[in-house]
Amino acid sequence: MPYAFTLPTTSALSYDGYLQSPSHPSSINAATLHRSVLRSALKKHKKLSLSAQAPNLTNVQHALLEYIPYLIALDAGFSGKLQSDEEINVILQKDIAVEWRPCLASGIPGSEAARVPGKGLDYELSYVLTTLAYLNTALARIQLHVLYAPVTPSPDQRTSAITTASKCLLEASSLHQYIAARASEVQFPSNAVDVSSPVQNALSYLALSEATLLAVLKDDSYPALVAQNRNKSDREWMIKAPEIPRLRINLLARVCLAAAEHSGKALALLTSPGGQRGNKITETLVKYTKDLQMTSRAKACRFLGIGAEVDGQTGEAIAWLIAGKRELGFKVNEEQSSSTRGLARFKKDWLERMEDKKVEKGGVWGSDAGRFEEARVIEMLDKKWNKQNDLINSQRIPPSDPLIASMPSSREVLSVKAYVPPSLDSDTIARLRAPPDRSVADALDEDSDDSDDIHSKTGPVPGAFPGPPDDSNGAYY
Repeated sequence: MPYAFTLPTTSALSYDGYLQSPSHPSSINAATLHRSVLRSALKKHKKLSLSAQAPNLTNVQHALLEYIPYLIALDAGFSGKLQSDEEINVILQKDIAVEWRPCLASGIPGSEAARVPGKGLDYELSYVLTTLAYLNTALARIQLHVLYAPVTPSPDQRTSAITTASKCLLEASSLHQYIAARASEVQFPSNAVDVSSPVQNALSYLALSEATLLAVLKDDSYPALVAQNRNKSDREWMIKAPEIPRLRINLLARVCLAAAEHSGKALALLTSPGGQRGNKITETLVKYTKDLQMTSRAKACRFLGIGAEVDGQTGEAIAWLIAGKRELGFKVNEEQSSSTRGLARFKKDWLERMEDKKVEKGGVWGSDAGRFEEARVIEMLDKKWNKQNDLINSQRIPPSDPLIASMPSSREVLSVKAYVPPSLDSDTIARLRAPPDRSVADALDEDSDDSDDIHSKTGPVPGAFPGPPDDSNGAYY
């Protein structure tokens, strides 16, 4: 958690052949220049390894934040909106044609989807803002990776990482809401699934669900305790047991149910015919959203169990843990035969080890939306409470189905603020009244390589059979 988005890439585009501004002639070239910088940054980022992409995100973020105000200014010029109390007159000479590569379209495993051509400034603006939203989610992942570092973070470091990640996710949710509202008013190509209005609404709900769970994580020290116990590099020998105020336990459970509702709405939008628009969304995102909903409901069951245990109802607390396991999709021992119990345990342990290796190597970790992490917390409490119940209390464990039916209502703790597009300052707008610099436009025309492939088209592919030299005509004699 959060979801690991891939940043899209785009084709070359020069606004000089599509737009004209009598009032601010240099605005067209300035927007083209900043877009060229963004396109180069996205191409470079794509060619980097997974470990090198994380430090490079700040470069892509800078290119995006520099380009977006100019793009917003061109969009405002069409609708007659003011930029710093000044109107920028933009005239459309012909429809803008640009290509963007979708990241959420389902395709052949191991191959990337083809770039989708689209027309209009709305298509360009939607994909640029979507890229910024994906980047905010990636920045949140970097912050949360600190929680699984070899050196156990201090409480202040943990709180700071969670707070920063929450802000990034709320910003991403706000961006997706803004794009969804704009996309509902225009018609994009059906295979441009990333910028469709239903998918953008789903991504907004998904980011809000992730941010809501992070609000719970601030007060939930059980995952940190499990991670510390499993950390081989940790040298702390005296670990304090987690303590949560009784009145806060039920609140945390209701907040988890709110996160489950948000992820449920996202899942419904992603799997609906209107959300897919005839093109299937990648199964990885659909599975992650479903896992996030399961994890959120399991967390709610765990908190309700903690509340019951605090009240001295150990049998009911264990029943809540059984309900949490079922919400996670795991069968309890009573539902498994002796022949399948060991195989299911082996499969679960193997998947957990694979996820641990992804975290250690900095790969695409968190694809299970915290499902296995929550299972470890529940297993730790289940072992502790069953031992306590067998030795001391000896209370009867009630069935879990009636408990699930009696779960409380959800409680919202976060709100998504409306995205406010940035605008150019008055000094920048004044400079755009000058005539355009033709040398900049000529330089951009020369640097218009339309390839964003990882391997060069002219260079040899590693592992391929060596071909003839570049100066040969291909003859073998």
